Amino acid sequence: MNPVNHQACLLLGSNISAEENLGLALRLMQKKTELIRVSSVWETASVGSDAPNFLNLALLVLTPLDAEGLKTEVLRPLEAEMGRVRSADKNAPRPIDLDIIVFDGKVVDELLWKHAYRAAPAAELLPDLLSASGEPLAQTALRLAAEEVVFRREDLSYAFR
Repeated sequence: MNPVNHQACLLLGSNISAEENLGLALRLMQKKTELIRVSSVWETASVGSDAPNFLNLALLVLTPLDAEGLKTEVLRPLEAEMGRVRSADKNAPRPIDLDIIVFDGKVVDELLWKHAYRAAPAAELLPDLLSASGEPLAQTALRLAAEEVVFRREDLSYAFR
């Protein structure tokens, strides 16, 4: 009997050795989930500090785990393995940040609709996802990108398989 597979859209971000750490995170995620698609890499300034810029990408995966299981059994252990230390400073530099933003078609992180660094990569994978007001994610990403400095890093690409 095949386990039920859930589809999750994850946001990966890093601003410590970001190029290397995003690649490592993808390789580790591939061992724990089934990777479906990877977005382009997007760069944005660090919010709330003068730390290095962040690189972000979105990832569509299949997993037999529910959202809480994915977070506690895969994402948090991978962050710890890669040296992420969570502190009271939500804006502290980090080697990796792994967040579930959409799970089985439902938005679980409403910040998706408020920040270009979240919306732009996710919109590449789920352009037709609708906000509560009915705005497609692709349109939200364009609107937010006009308000915030975020740009696609054409020089970076992460292949998998």
